[in-house]
Amino acid sequence: MKRLLRYVAIALLLAILGGCIYLNSLMPIITGYAAKNLASAVFVSGREAKDVEALDLNFSFIRFTSNTVDFENKTVTSRFLWGKSTAVYREGYGVTLLRGATADGLRKQRFPSSVLGEERAQQDSTSKAQLSVGDSAVAERLVPIARAFVGERAYHGHPFAFVVLHKGGVVAECYDKGIGPDTKLLSWSVAKSFVNALIGIMVKDSILDIHVPMDIPEWQGDGRKAITIHDLMQMQSGLKWNEDYGTRSDVNIMLHCESDMGLFALSKPLEYEPGTHWQYSSGTANIVMRYLRSRFSSDEAFLSYMHSRLFAPLGIFGTVFEQDMSGTPLGSSYLYATAKDFARFGQMFLDDGCVGSERILPEGWVDYTRTPAAASGNHYGAFFWLNRNGKFPDVPKDMYYSDGHDGQNIFIFPSHQLVVVILGYSPKPDNLIDFNALLRDILSATSS
Repeated sequence: MKRLLRYVAIALLLAILGGCIYLNSLMPIITGYAAKNLASAVFVSGREAKDVEALDLNFSFIRFTSNTVDFENKTVTSRFLWGKSTAVYREGYGVTLLRGATADGLRKQRFPSSVLGEERAQQDSTSKAQLSVGDSAVAERLVPIARAFVGERAYHGHPFAFVVLHKGGVVAECYDKGIGPDTKLLSWSVAKSFVNALIGIMVKDSILDIHVPMDIPEWQGDGRKAITIHDLMQMQSGLKWNEDYGTRSDVNIMLHCESDMGLFALSKPLEYEPGTHWQYSSGTANIVMRYLRSRFSSDEAFLSYMHSRLFAPLGIFGTVFEQDMSGTPLGSSYLYATAKDFARFGQMFLDDGCVGSERILPEGWVDYTRTPAAASGNHYGAFFWLNRNGKFPDVPKDMYYSDGHDGQNIFIFPSHQLVVVILGYSPKPDNLIDFNALLRDILSATSS
């Protein structure tokens, strides 16, 4: 009996030790998530810290973090048990989670004044992509839907912003309390579709060929050397990856523990032959952005190109594309823009890559974007999701969309000349928006 009790005690101690070791490995994820997202919400979006803690951070271990917002130094420090993380805001760059450096060291890197100056000059001189007011009869039919969705949560979820464009004009615009037309909101994976557009522009400018193997040094000694940008855009690179947000997964380690997120992702081993297996991976977008950055002589040149060739022609100004510690914009997750900015972006794709009479994306690029990845089962194109597999049964199958974590979406309906933007905090499965019902009702209102 004593021996049995001894074995039980040893087993219990080992279980406790194993639990502590695993919990310790989660510390940078728990505190990093809280610090980074709270800092961005406060310093980029201008939201109240208490509102963010009560909603966005009110889940799992994250809800137990103790968060300190330093408005003078524009930092947030989050603590949980023995863990601690700090995130720093810098003009132009947004928020960066400190990993392997000090806040003072990070602040020595200043956003290029030439890029800010060029953007302000373009903003003063351009009238591109100004959104017009849509048909008043359509807008009137959408009023009860907007009120029910944002004000009454009739379609579930917790939307912050809701914008609908019909035939290029705004027919619905509604915001949650504390959010407005000028509020920059988090994209999560909607950012991947912006990476798609940036790649398209670089193809148009003859900087890239998406169908040739990438010259990434770390890949030259094995089968990864065959991977193309096309493979990465279609999530068919073959690289091993775990996208589970509820564990110590690859995506959580990348976003909360790594200083060079693209390097972390590209260091993953090859699990399948490139182009033969579909696996959603946020790491792919950061591999691509790291590679795009390498095609320019300096960070200033890269940032200037992105702002002048992608954002400015769309009439999007003041957008924040946050970076990791290495200086690479995080194409997987961290773009901040207004709801109308996201709508402008969707309208460009609806208009076959054009803004007015100006072609921004190459001819055929939008068709390429909507072409299903061979192994995806008709539900994914190139950094865009597709409805060809009928995920939303009451919605046309030609609809395609950008889909971000916790309910960020740009839905594009070519057959109905419609763009729908939804941003907010609507996690699944707890409080997921009934997108099928909402989109069905919007289609009915705009088609009457």
